[in-house]
Amino acid sequence: MKIDLTETTSSKINQALVSARRAIGTPAIGMVLTLVIVTDEENAYDALKSAGDASREHPSRIIAVIKRVSRSPRSRRDARLDAEVRVGSDAGTGETVVLRLHGELANHAQSVVLPLLLPDAPVVVWWPQDAPADPAKDPLGALAQRRITDAYAAEHPGRELAVRADSYTPGDTDLAWTRITPWRSMLAASLDQQSARVVSATVEGESENPSCELLAMWLADRLGVPVERTVSAGPGLTAVRMETKNGVIVLDRPDGSLATLSMQGQPDRAVALKRRDTAELLAEELRRLDPDNTYASTVRFGTEKLGGAAEPERAEPVPAAAPAAAPAPAPAKKSAAKKAASK
Repeated sequence: MKIDLTETTSSKINQALVSARRAIGTPAIGMVLTLVIVTDEENAYDALKSAGDASREHPSRIIAVIKRVSRSPRSRRDARLDAEVRVGSDAGTGETVVLRLHGELANHAQSVVLPLLLPDAPVVVWWPQDAPADPAKDPLGALAQRRITDAYAAEHPGRELAVRADSYTPGDTDLAWTRITPWRSMLAASLDQQSARVVSATVEGESENPSCELLAMWLADRLGVPVERTVSAGPGLTAVRMETKNGVIVLDRPDGSLATLSMQGQPDRAVALKRRDTAELLAEELRRLDPDNTYASTVRFGTEKLGGAAEPERAEPVPAAAPAAAPAPAPAKKSAAKKAASK
C-alpha cells in the first residue's frame, strides 16, 4: 500500500502510517528499530531495496531522507516537505517513509525525522554515500545509537579511512569493515590450527579498496607483525599470506567467489568466500547495536604503518642534459702600439 503526501507535515505522515496499518489489518507495531537512510535521488532506489531486504531479518521503520537542492534563490527560501508512505508488501516486513525535503527545510532534516522515530526503539543512520566527516556530530547522526558509512563509495577511499579514524565515536562503523568479516573469521580459524607465531603477512587486493587496507591493519594491530599491502587486478580482496615458523598460510580467492586455504602439512581446502551484496552487509550491522571496539582499534591503526600500501608511482623520465654551450671567446687585447696610436 502506498500513500503520496504533498506539502505535508510530520504529524500528517504519522496519521497516514496509522491509517495504512489499519487498512491492511495490522494495527500493532512489530518493528525493532528505526533505520534512517540519508541519500539522494540517484541512489535512493538501490538503498531502499537493500534496506527492504535487510528488514526481513530486522523488521524496522525505514525513513529515507532525500534533500532536494533548489536551483534558484527564491526556491531555496521556500520550505516544502513531500512524502511517500509504504506499508505492507511494498515495504518489506516493516514500514517505509520516503521524505523529500525542499528548500530551507533540507538544512533541518532532524526536525522532520524526530517525530517519526519509533518510540523506545534503537535508531540507526546509514549514509550509502557522501557521509559527513563526523557522523556523530551530524544532526541526524546525533539521533542514532549506530552510524553506518561506506568508505568504498567515497571518491578517495584511502583518505576516507583517515577521516573515519579522526572522527571515530563509539557507535560508528563502516561497510568496508563489514565486507571482511568472513576473511577475519577464516584467518582466525586457520591460526587456531597453528601453534607457531606469525612473523609477517601480506594482503593482496585491488587498489582503491578500503577493505584491503582494513584487513591489513587488523592483522598488523592484532598480531603485532609487519604487514605488506600489495595490489592485484581484483576483484576485491584476492589473497592473504601469513608467514609462520612452521610454514606459510595462504587464503587465495582469485575469482571473488571460491577461495583456497593452504597450510603446511595439510591438504588444500576449498572455502566459500563470495562477495556479499549491500543487503547482507546491512543486515549484519543491524545485528549489533553496541560499539565495535575491534573496528575502532583497527581504523585508528593507520594505513601509513603498512608496507607497500599503494602502487609505486612511476618516476618521471629525466630529460638528457643539454650539451654545454661553448664559452664565448674573450675579446682580443689591444697591442701597446694600437693603444698609443689611439691616444
